[in-house]
This record gives sequence, structure tokens and C-alpha cells, in this order.
Amino acid sequence: MVKHYALNFAVLLACLAAVNGAKGQLAISGTVYDISKKNPIEAVSVLTTSGRGTITDSVGRYSIVVRDSDSIYFSFLNKPTPKFAVRNIQTPDNFDISIMVKGTELPNVTVKQKNYTLDSLENRSTYAKVFNFKKPGLSTTMNPPAGNFGVGLDLDELISIFQFRKNKRTLAFQKRLLQQEQENFVDHRYSKSLVRKLTGLSGANLDSFMVAFRPTYEITLLLNDLEFGHMIQIAYQKYRASHRASNGQLRLNRE
Repeated sequence: MVKHYALNFAVLLACLAAVNGAKGQLAISGTVYDISKKNPIEAVSVLTTSGRGTITDSVGRYSIVVRDSDSIYFSFLNKPTPKFAVRNIQTPDNFDISIMVKGTELPNVTVKQKNYTLDSLENRSTYAKVFNFKKPGLSTTMNPPAGNFGVGLDLDELISIFQFRKNKRTLAFQKRLLQQEQENFVDHRYSKSLVRKLTGLSGANLDSFMVAFRPTYEITLLLNDLEFGHMIQIAYQKYRASHRASNGQLRLNRE
């Protein structure tokens, strides 16, 4: 009996520690649009006064953990919005915002892939459970069964902890989906039509250039269209220089 009470007391302490650790924190999520409230904007910085930050994805979505005492604000092209106190946000799971974007700040080169945004949204919707899956851990409920007092354990979460194989497969699938989403985003911006237009390359030369100078997802997400086009042109200069050097060495070898 003593051991039983000791075990319950230890579990209670662990639960209280978990509650205290999460106390005062919550997640804010939503979508950032342009001033028309119709077009989502990617690569917008989402920041808090406590120092946390994230960026919007390819469909303008974001999610960030904040403190009750925090304020949240957004920054696009180094132009921050006013700060919004977390305590005043009525819908933390759907905190959408529109930001002012001037016409001169919009990319001059626009490369659109048919239904790219719709495909991304559909993919996120189809695999929503996988994208939103988090590795289970002990959580608590403040509403234990009638007749019991104190903090209760979330039994569903406890059961999920021991579904090792299922959790491992789901996390692996989630990783593949995220990688695929990132690759599709790079393909969408780093298209053959854009590279051909900026470099004049075609055929095998175009293919070899695109493989050799394919940008990472992080770079593709960070740069606007003007900066992205400039990056491709710089890469093309390097490509031409390397080919001139290779052809010169070939002539020397033949002589």
C-alpha cells in the first residue's frame, strides 16, 4: 500500500512539473495575406518580443509558441508591423493578418506553375494528420473522473507513447512529406522556363546547369524573385567561366 501511494505521489509530481513547465505558453497560428486578403505571402518573418521566430511557408501559414506576456509581430522586406499583445488575441489558432505590400516591392519576374498553390493546399489537407503529428508525451487533464481529485493523466496520450512502431512510421512518413513539399517548392521557383530565359541555355547544357547549381530549399525560400534571378545569373557566369577553362585545357592537351 505504501509503495502504491508513493508511486501515485511520484506520478502526481511529474504531472505537476509538466503543467508548470507549460504554464503561460500557447501556440499562435494563422495565415499572412497581402492587403487584398486573398493572396498568401511566403517567407514573412513571424517574431515575438521574447526572441522566438519562424517564417511563413509556401502557402502563407505559420505556427509559433509564445508566452502569455509576449507580443507577436510580422516583418516583410525588413518592414515590421505593429506588435500584437498575446493576451488580446481572441483566436490564437486562426490569427490571420494582412500586411501592406507596395507594387514596387512585388517581384518583377513571376513564374507560375499551374495550380501549384492549390496542389500544396490539397496535399496539406489530404495528409493533415501526418503533417500535424507530434511525438506523444505525457500530458495531463484538469478534469479527472468523478470522485478523484487533483490532476489526471491523459490516458490516450499515455497509450500513444507505447505505440512505438506506429509512431516511428508516422514520423518517417511526415519527414518524407516535408522533404517532398520542399523539393516541389524548389522545382516551382527554379523552373526550366525561368533558367532558360535568364541564361539562354537549352538542351543538355540547360539540364547540366540546373543540376550543378540547384539551390537549397532555405535559399529558395529566403530570396524574393529579383534576388533569385540575380543568383541564377551569377551562377551562369560561373558556369561559363568553368566551361571556358575546360575548353582551354582541352586545347592544350590536344596540342
